[in-house]
Amino acid sequence: MEIAGLSVIGFILGMVTIIPGLSVATLAIAFNVYDRLINVITPDVKKILAARLFWLPMVIGGIAGIIFASKAVTILLENYHVPVYWFFIGIISGSVPGIYSMTRRPDSALPSFMSMICCVLAVIVMVIIAVYQPDESVNVVHTEFSWQFFGMLVLAGALAAIAMIIPGISGAFMLLITGYYYTALQAVSDFNISLMSPIILGAIFGLLSGAALVRLLLSKAPSQTYGAVLGLAAGSVLILYPGGFGEGYWIFISAACLLFGFAVSFLMGRKKTASYEQTKQPRSEEQRE
Repeated sequence: MEIAGLSVIGFILGMVTIIPGLSVATLAIAFNVYDRLINVITPDVKKILAARLFWLPMVIGGIAGIIFASKAVTILLENYHVPVYWFFIGIISGSVPGIYSMTRRPDSALPSFMSMICCVLAVIVMVIIAVYQPDESVNVVHTEFSWQFFGMLVLAGALAAIAMIIPGISGAFMLLITGYYYTALQAVSDFNISLMSPIILGAIFGLLSGAALVRLLLSKAPSQTYGAVLGLAAGSVLILYPGGFGEGYWIFISAACLLFGFAVSFLMGRKKTASYEQTKQPRSEEQRE
């Protein structure tokens, strides 16, 4: 029974992996599997094999979810580009309040100074990307393998995997920033092994190296880390902005997608914020003592 349940959770997490702005880590917390996942991501082969009854059903379900969602999202983007973009913007915007709450000082409703500095720096980076990025680079899709961008695919996969581990941020969102989201989406949808391989290679490296880094950042500088995440999320709207809501009745459909995406992400963010506050409270009490 547990194996079937883990497979279903993996399938849902796999689908969420494809959608920019929805955090896999946040949903894993909601399903109460995040701690077990983060602990099994280790170079210790014996530890990984010992936990195989936990992660193997989730991996199988996750792969199925990724394949299913990638085909669905690809079709939607090809036929309903503008509403889908507004849905993505809604999801990312809905995550902002939850992320902001995690930048606050323990004894105040205001964020710490350093977290705001990190936020501003991240926004500046996103503005630079938006200004200097060619208009077509966000939508470009590479369908044939080339050694010229092999390294970039590996790097994009690694950054996406690291981002995926951090509660509140999306791995697909990081692929959007690097400009390889549509390439990865199309590669999975078409089962293009030559393009999937460097992304998977980077993702494996990112998971193994990123798990330890994320544990360090979230334990030593959580508010600064989430400050940078907040800046990336806010600035990403500049990159995603499709130029308008469309024409005629598409304006209302795009607006509805924006509101629906915001509502979904905001409700998920409240779940994450509650979990985060519970884990943060004991530390703040110790600090006051």
